[in-house]
Amino acid sequence: MTTEEIADAIEFTAKLMELHGENPFKVKALASASYRLSKIHADLSNKSLEELEAMEGVGKSIAAKIIELQQTGTTKELETLKAKTPVGLKEVLEVKGLGPKKVSLLWKELSIESIGELLYACNENRLITLKGFGSKTQDEVKKSVEFKLSNQHKYHYAYAELIGNELLKKVKATHPDALISFTGALHRKSEIIDTIDILVEEDLADELNKLVKTVPYPFVIHSSPPENFYYNLVLTSSTQEHIEKAGLLDLGEQEQSSEEEVYDDLQLQYIVPELREGLNEVELAEQQEIGKLIEFTDLRGSLHNHSTYSDGVHTLREMAEECKALGYEYFGICDHSQTAVYAGGLKPDRIFEQQKEIDLLNAQSGPFKILKGIESDILSDGSLDYTEDVLKTFDFVVASIHQGFKMDEERATTRVIKAIENPYTKILGHPTGRLLLARPGYPIDHKKVIDACAANGVAIELNAHPYRLDIDWRWIPYCMEKKVMVSINPDAHAKSGFYDMYYGTCVARKGMLTKEYCLNVLSLKDIEEWFKKK
Repeated sequence: MTTEEIADAIEFTAKLMELHGENPFKVKALASASYRLSKIHADLSNKSLEELEAMEGVGKSIAAKIIELQQTGTTKELETLKAKTPVGLKEVLEVKGLGPKKVSLLWKELSIESIGELLYACNENRLITLKGFGSKTQDEVKKSVEFKLSNQHKYHYAYAELIGNELLKKVKATHPDALISFTGALHRKSEIIDTIDILVEEDLADELNKLVKTVPYPFVIHSSPPENFYYNLVLTSSTQEHIEKAGLLDLGEQEQSSEEEVYDDLQLQYIVPELREGLNEVELAEQQEIGKLIEFTDLRGSLHNHSTYSDGVHTLREMAEECKALGYEYFGICDHSQTAVYAGGLKPDRIFEQQKEIDLLNAQSGPFKILKGIESDILSDGSLDYTEDVLKTFDFVVASIHQGFKMDEERATTRVIKAIENPYTKILGHPTGRLLLARPGYPIDHKKVIDACAANGVAIELNAHPYRLDIDWRWIPYCMEKKVMVSINPDAHAKSGFYDMYYGTCVARKGMLTKEYCLNVLSLKDIEEWFKKK
């Protein structure tokens, strides 16, 4: 091992020891030795134990560790510490601004075991509830995590779109009439983006390539003659399977004035960018059978939102007023339930206090209405965490799993279906609990779960938070086949969170969702009737 690698291993040992609350004097000695070793460039491989012991800041114990590292690449102590530490905490320990003590607090108090879970907790405003954390620290941690994730060259769609839009604005500012567009997976609005692909008319390609070299993001610039721009836009935004099925290469470069015209020339119904995946969209387009896809503007209300009653940033009144100002007809409050202690989950007395406030606000709100909801935890046995006398006070219940993710498919499916069968469950929340780029979620038999929703009149949430986008859009066609309503829910923990329904709509369109099968397209009157129906 190099001296640098040895220093890193000793530093990691010190961090893990501090994480687990071991002898602080030993931790300090290891950290000091690591620091000193990182500053020297001497080759330690030929030094004897005695020579190492004689080095300033090393001593007998650490010298023995250096020898062990040289011989085996690790130490027994380090392996013991790693064995009792979640793998993902290594990345969390590397986040700027977080020492082992703070990471230990995050792990023990919020069950954070990965960098993705840490970022999600920042967005849910959870860090500020912990001792030693504040809003400034939380913001710095979030920035550090986003920077770290950006270096992994995989992005959530929302972040990639933001970065891409900044570039497009710069180009449009100096070339307002330029032919330029997102393409690739970004144009398809895929939930995870590897590269930010841009198509531009060929005269601007060199200028754009120079511009993207100044930013640390994986831009890929495609160029096209202006007369073939829309053909090349369809071509570069399609998967290989879509290209082959649609016969795009057989068509060849032609002059078209829009993407729609390209599909006219192919004698196909227009296939929007979101659908160009090479699944069954071409076959449907041949028969003119692609339905009118849902639009963001179709949504008439926002369900599944949080307030300061649990772990939200803004008060119930502030959240409701923002929702109303955005033009929605109704606002569903779904603060966390009592099992979610880490999120300030509501005990029954707090529920009744909140419901009294809702009644007062509704009396002042005119036709706009706050619907009384709760995000009730699905317990390990599939039951909800309130008694019937509490559950019956809600207009609707979103049932979600937040703890106990380590399940096989059979157990997870059984647990979820039992919650679906509860007569008070109206919406199944984020069905797999996944966090994109952080954790895959627990495995479920999607068909069995969707079938259970169909049998029990339960809607399935498409959690619109860009780190979730759960249910996966690939299961939306089966939901529609079984006549299961999909609810595009923002899971908003702040007023800005309402906009996440845009990202939910993007992936809903990828799943060919039509507004007939979207729950929160219903008017206030119709959704109240729908909730009462079950």
